[in-house]
Amino acid sequence: MARQLDEQIAGRYPVGRRLRILDVGMGQGTQALRLARAGHQVTGLEQDATMIAAARESLACEPDGIRERMRIIEGDGRDTGVHFLPGSFDVVLCHGVLMYVEEPDPLLAGLARMLAPGGLLSLLVRNGDALAMRPGLSGDWAGALASFDTTTYRNRLGLDVRADRLATLKATLAGIGAPLHTWYGVRVFTDTAADGAEVPADLESLLAVEERAGRTDPYRGIAALLHLCGVRG
Repeated sequence: MARQLDEQIAGRYPVGRRLRILDVGMGQGTQALRLARAGHQVTGLEQDATMIAAARESLACEPDGIRERMRIIEGDGRDTGVHFLPGSFDVVLCHGVLMYVEEPDPLLAGLARMLAPGGLLSLLVRNGDALAMRPGLSGDWAGALASFDTTTYRNRLGLDVRADRLATLKATLAGIGAPLHTWYGVRVFTDTAADGAEVPADLESLLAVEERAGRTDPYRGIAALLHLCGVRG
């Protein structure tokens, strides 16, 4: 997914331009740090104290220049208007967050307001059109049948969360002035891999297949996750 994000950024902005990036729900700051290392000015917004502590610990190990390019703010992604002025960012990331938000539309509208004209909104969501794939491939037939007519599911942490359908998000993005520009599938063939599984010897081949499938119909439509990129008009 990092490669897909970099592709979209490179396609929209001149090489070497230092972008203002907001990472909403940054977690441990892995993506935010990667972008700060690439020269961008990154703000990470996170409400979980444990995640913030981990992100600060990682940031403390970086050189001065990178530490100066990244700031961490404790807060809820639904309150971006409290922390920032409209149009403050060139890129807004919201990866792995929407599944925990019961009503995502107000959050998304707030994120779109944070974008400067032409800015990129990057979303990573659970694919509500493919919820039956994981239980089906695992031989859980009852679970697969129950997944066809719902957008709720229990994740690997044991939490009851929700998924998003592509058509619904496409309509939402159009309505908030950041229409869908492109989308990818993520974890097409690897979703059933066990947590903590050993890295395969042919990792490069695996990544190449996943990358190709994530861009190709009909494979991307059955991916566990969807990566959507909207552009602010």
